[in-house]
Amino acid sequence: MHDLSTALSTAFAMAIGLDPQVLGIVRLSVQVSGGAVLLAAMLGLPLGALLALARFPGRGALVVALNACMGLPPVVVGLAVYLLLSRAGPLGELGLLFTPSAMVMAQTVLVLPIVAALARQVVADLWEEYGEQLRSLGVPRLTVVATLLWDGRFSLLTAILAGFGRAAAEVGAVMIVGGNISGVTRTMTTAIALETSKGDLPLALALGIILIALVTAVNAAVFLVGQTARRRMG
Repeated sequence: MHDLSTALSTAFAMAIGLDPQVLGIVRLSVQVSGGAVLLAAMLGLPLGALLALARFPGRGALVVALNACMGLPPVVVGLAVYLLLSRAGPLGELGLLFTPSAMVMAQTVLVLPIVAALARQVVADLWEEYGEQLRSLGVPRLTVVATLLWDGRFSLLTAILAGFGRAAAEVGAVMIVGGNISGVTRTMTTAIALETSKGDLPLALALGIILIALVTAVNAAVFLVGQTARRRMG
């Protein structure tokens, strides 16, 4: 018990005092997850809008596949990206394996289905509400997409924040494609797994405290965005 209390007090001191090692790991984690969410939003929002508004053969199958991909196992995504970036893979010549770029790619694959699927639902609901009016005004299709995305911005921001929460708490994919290299590709989740196995509880606990605080802040932001959206609609 004494050892645990000592580890906890040391961990809080490291977290609050912004220990350089802890700060470096946290900074990389936020950069990787933030980059992945940005890419996922850039690709997922228009993809979701396309699936909501367009009608083409196989659309239903694509929607089902997209929804299924929301539950992709991180280790499977990590393995797929690893094979893609390995020396024998099609992108092996780029030399991206075991770099932050590879980690961003893996997390983008995980977050993209979440953003796209939720964006599709938001745009589909708005189209059902305003579609007749927009058609009667003869609004161009691209303008329709931009209008609906803007009108649903609070719900879409909630989807993006949810994607960030998934990316920040993910460990399997980034462990496989990043290699958990100290000072290069070590994120909060991979460092917690490693330091716990090594018995370095203070560092693992410090990172765990910061990760919980980060995820809590993201969930609080999701709640506040949802409340704002409901007030606007009310």
